[in-house]
Amino acid sequence: MINVGKFMKMYNIRRCMMVISLSFIIYPLSIIHASAQTKAEADSAYVRGEFQKAIKDYEALLKNGASADLYYNLGNAYYRTENITKAVLNYERALLLSPSDRDIRFNLQMARSKTIDKITPEQEMFFITWYRSLINLASVDGWARTALISLALAVILALLYLFSDRIWLRKVGFFGAIFMIAVFILSNVFAHQQKELLVNRSGAIVTAGSVAVKSTPDKKGTDLFVIHEGTKVTITDASMKEWKGIRLADGKEGWIETKQIELI
Repeated sequence: MINVGKFMKMYNIRRCMMVISLSFIIYPLSIIHASAQTKAEADSAYVRGEFQKAIKDYEALLKNGASADLYYNLGNAYYRTENITKAVLNYERALLLSPSDRDIRFNLQMARSKTIDKITPEQEMFFITWYRSLINLASVDGWARTALISLALAVILALLYLFSDRIWLRKVGFFGAIFMIAVFILSNVFAHQQKELLVNRSGAIVTAGSVAVKSTPDKKGTDLFVIHEGTKVTITDASMKEWKGIRLADGKEGWIETKQIELI
């Protein structure tokens, strides 16, 4: 004879488990749909010329996770509202996440051309410039993918060297495997350096209209030079809360109040 009470208990348990399982599926999907809808709304607002609404939507999306695309779109929205400082800041953040993106670089240069300060960078050795350009060919994820692909190819070429009967195939396998191992090592090095740039951010943008850079971290310190909003600086000393040691691209150094800059 069937125990009705036991059967109903098992039925209720299964029903509860089904509801819980469905909630785990439906809830994330609803979040994804809502995010996609918000992104679509932000893009639509930008196309309609409602730039303030687009800015608000893009900034809300960025709170859920940073991406080069969102920073780029936010920079464009700020640029269209003539807020050049915020445009530069967000283009710089987008470029940090996607250093090989030509559109981001172009728009950043356009925005920089509208800032007050025209700073000529210090001359550096050609191989340093070349090395930086090489690192910026891909993002952290891009170099990681390159490392994995090169490792897989190195294994295949090594097997070709070990098991091929033909001399020319063995040579291809041997030298190809060595080359791919070199690519694997360099890709890991470049990925590590790109990650360091993301984790230990030292770039910042001046957000105050006009700033007198001091010789010491004190308001009574001597004024060394004046810079304006939209100018990029590199933080050289972050040991103090209220003040930051900074350096410009042309080599000038000094101290600036923390509230006058925003970290990239």
